[in-house]
Amino acid sequence: MNLRLASIIAAGLLGAGLAPAAAQFQPPPQTLPQQQQQVPPCVVEFGKLRDDAQKKAAAIRTASENKAEPKVACGLFNSFSAAEAKLIKYAADQSTWCGIPPEVVANLKQQHVKTVDIQVKVCRAAAAGPARPQGPSLSDALGSGTVPDVSNIRTGRGTYDTLTGTPLGK
Repeated sequence: MNLRLASIIAAGLLGAGLAPAAAQFQPPPQTLPQQQQQVPPCVVEFGKLRDDAQKKAAAIRTASENKAEPKVACGLFNSFSAAEAKLIKYAADQSTWCGIPPEVVANLKQQHVKTVDIQVKVCRAAAAGPARPQGPSLSDALGSGTVPDVSNIRTGRGTYDTLTGTPLGK
């Protein structure tokens, strides 16, 4: 799979997966404007984890635009996948206490499956190394691939013509 295509897909998956989750964590509006609005600690922590994952997705996008080597891309995908897994674990563990809807956790898990799939493909490409150019085929190496004309072959008596007699003489 093309590294650039993989990173574009991963970036899209990250944006698609985290945007609904972020929308779920907007603090409720206060009814009294004098009261100072406090954000629950779980929302703050979720925001930090989300921002970390988005920063790592941006690093993948940048590497893709700069045509980074597959080994570099593999490392970036490993880092992004770990950050995304950490975000999912936090969201799943704190879903009851923070009021995270189960659909958000399910969406994050679905996106993570796609991220891991891309990560595996990118890291396999990195492990395989650069593609070697394919050499010539056997027919290319032996010539143009034409068959010799049999009409110009001489048949006659030669030293090794033993079908009609002995090679030692008459």
